[in-house]
Amino acid sequence: MSSPLESGPLLDATSPLPPDLPAADEPVRVPLAIEDWATVIIMGLLACITFANVLVRYFTSSSFAWTEEFSVVLMILLAMVAGSAAVARDRHIRIEYFSESGSMARRRRLSQFGAVLVAALFLLIAALSVRMVWDDYRFEETSPGIGVPAWWYSIWLPIVSTAIALRAVGLFIRRGRRDDRGAE
Repeated sequence: MSSPLESGPLLDATSPLPPDLPAADEPVRVPLAIEDWATVIIMGLLACITFANVLVRYFTSSSFAWTEEFSVVLMILLAMVAGSAAVARDRHIRIEYFSESGSMARRRRLSQFGAVLVAALFLLIAALSVRMVWDDYRFEETSPGIGVPAWWYSIWLPIVSTAIALRAVGLFIRRGRRDDRGAE
């Protein structure tokens, strides 16, 4: 015997998902676990670095000089990895009034248009940031805090920007396939 549905939210962040719910992510060729695990690793590194710095400050009244610099770079990298996951899952920011109104064909076209714009933007960022990385390497720029080569930090911008652009291209292709098959 099943119980009647109650009003209000049925699930929250701590509720287990019922087994009859479909998977939240649509199938993709490159696993979304890459971004998920990168997020976990980056968050773990941030927590460990911050915790170590707190302990050192508490016991010695000084701090590790490198922790702030690494933490800033890791937070930027975390935001970009999360952006890649958001693009792959089609959960990036949009104006719902426009994106959720109209026919399904219009919604798919808007989704594809958004994917093209995201891909173009991040390919442009990747192309321009390659020059920045090359300049950091060629002119032997060092970071202001601890003096390590600046390209160690800047190399991640073109890499993750390219990954975001490729995720957007994948989203464009998936939306086109759904349109071709006439699904949903």
